[in-house]
Amino acid sequence: MSENQNSSFNVLRLKRVMHKTGDGRSTIYNKTNPASKYYDPTYPKPIRLGANAVGWIESEIDVWIKSRAAARNVDRWAA
Repeated sequence: MSENQNSSFNVLRLKRVMHKTGDGRSTIYNKTNPASKYYDPTYPKPIRLGANAVGWIESEIDVWIKSRAAARNVDRWAA
């Protein structure tokens, strides 16, 4: 098995995603909804945990935050 297949990962519920990203509930759901005008195809997709529960993989949230910071730095130098 490779290291990625053998390593564990954390699943964050909505409140923790809100805390980590600074986004509100409706913003998070709008960013993940392709029908929304605020849809962000780069935003991590939730995973189904049960009939009425979803979560997000913490490492995907972290990568998305880092990509936003990198984009900010590129935009700063492009101006």
